[in-house]
Parts: sequence; structure tokens; C-alpha cells
Amino acid sequence: MSNLTMAEKISVPYAEALLAITKNKNLLSETEQDLLFISITLSNSKDLQLFLANPLVSAMIKKKVLFELFNDKINKLILNFLSVLVDRRRIALLVLIINKYLDLTYQLKSITIAELSTAIEFNENQQNTIIEKIKIITKSDNVKLVTSIDSSLIGGFIVKIGSKVVDASLSGKLKQISFYLNTN
Repeated sequence: MSNLTMAEKISVPYAEALLAITKNKNLLSETEQDLLFISITLSNSKDLQLFLANPLVSAMIKKKVLFELFNDKINKLILNFLSVLVDRRRIALLVLIINKYLDLTYQLKSITIAELSTAIEFNENQQNTIIEKIKIITKSDNVKLVTSIDSSLIGGFIVKIGSKVVDASLSGKLKQISFYLNTN
């Protein structure tokens, strides 16, 4: 845990507490969907992120905005959780808390998270092929593939599973060739 930033360390107990509550109330899947919705909303609005992180905006105003945005869209438990984060001045850590909660949920469900970075978007068939290979490598029945596009890869892909990295990108191969040529 020493490699975690201070913000990441602070976010862990909040994610663990939320997981304990939602597990106890049998709301894991619903909470996962609600948190993904909130995460997408935040990622689509830098202004909202800056607003929530601004210490000059009062807690009451932040709560009012969150209530207006999410009242009819998410479970009341999650809305109350957001209110607690505002009261404790931890709302700026919401994205980290959501990510940690999702990690913990996936661990609980024995889901392996694989991050796939590609030069171009893979179609569904290509993604399914990658998922099947990951299932074989990790001996896992459940794999969640998180995809991203990185044009600097030139071609191919990089898969990250935990601390393991499989670099099948053209830029990775060029770096290997460059390293080999520079050492000889």
C-alpha cells in the first residue's frame, strides 16, 4: 500500500464502508450501475468536477446540485453517501472512491479486470477473442475488459492485468529493436 497516493489511501475506507453497506442490503449490482452513471457524468463534465472540488463552494450548495442532478436517477443510499462525502470534505475524491469500490466489487465477484489499450478501436469479435485468451491465461471465468484508444501505439495492443503487462504493440516492438541496437 506504500505506492498509493494520499488521496488513494483516504478513498479506501469510504469505498470499503460503501461496499459493506451495499453488500449487507443486497444492492451490489444496483450500486455498481449508479456509481458508473455518476462516474460517466463526472467524466463528461469537467465543470462539475471543478465545482465539487472547489473549497469555496459551500457544502449546502454542493448537496443541492448533487440532489438536482441525481435525485431521480440513483438510489437514495448513494445520494446519502454523496452527502456524507460533501460533509466530510471528501467529495473531490469521488472518482477515486468509485474506482476503488468497483475494484472491491470485482474482487468480491471474482472478476478479473483487464485493461486493453489499442491503436484503433477493436470490434466485438476481436474483444471477445482477447477476453477468451485472458480467461485461459488467468484461469478466470469472469473477465471485464476496460478498453481505451492510444494512437501512440501505432498498431497492435497492450493488455494490463493487475501488475502484468502484455505489449503486442508496434511501438513496443520498435522500442525493443531500438534497445537491442543500442546495446550491441
